[in-house]
Amino acid sequence: MKQLGNLLWHFPFFGFVTAFLTFITGGILVITVIGAPIGLGLIQHSKFLLSPFSSRMISDSKLGKEKTLVWKILSVIAFLIYFPIGVFASILTIIQIVLLFISIVGIPIAVILSKSLSTYFNPINKICVSVSVAKEIEKRAASSKVDAMSK
Repeated sequence: MKQLGNLLWHFPFFGFVTAFLTFITGGILVITVIGAPIGLGLIQHSKFLLSPFSSRMISDSKLGKEKTLVWKILSVIAFLIYFPIGVFASILTIIQIVLLFISIVGIPIAVILSKSLSTYFNPINKICVSVSVAKEIEKRAASSKVDAMSK
C-alpha cells in the first residue's frame, strides 16, 4: 500500500518534481555558511518527498545527536533569516493541501503534506527516517515517560 501511495504521489501529482526542486534549493543553501542548516534540512526533506508514505521527518535531537555550540548559534541565525521564507513555503503548501483535498485520490497525498508542514516552516535539524525507526523512537519515548511516572 505504501508503494501505491508513493506511485500516486509521483506520477499524477508530480512529487518527483517537488523533491527535485527541494533538493536543488537545499544544495544551493548548503554552499553558504549561514544557509547550511537550512540546506541540510531541505535535502533531508527532499529524501522524504521521494517516498512520503515510507518515511517520516523527525528532529535529529530525538536520535540523541548532540550539536556543537557553533552549530546551535548558526541554526538560530539561519532560522531568523529563513523565517519569512518558511512562512511563504508553508502558505504555498497549505494551498497545495487544500487543492489536493478536492479530489478523492489527492486526500492521502494531502495528509502526507500536512504531516511535513512543520518541515517547510523550519527544516533546520530535521532528518528523514523510515516509518519503523520513527515508531521505535516514539515507543522508547513513551516507555521512558511511563518509567518516569511510575517512580
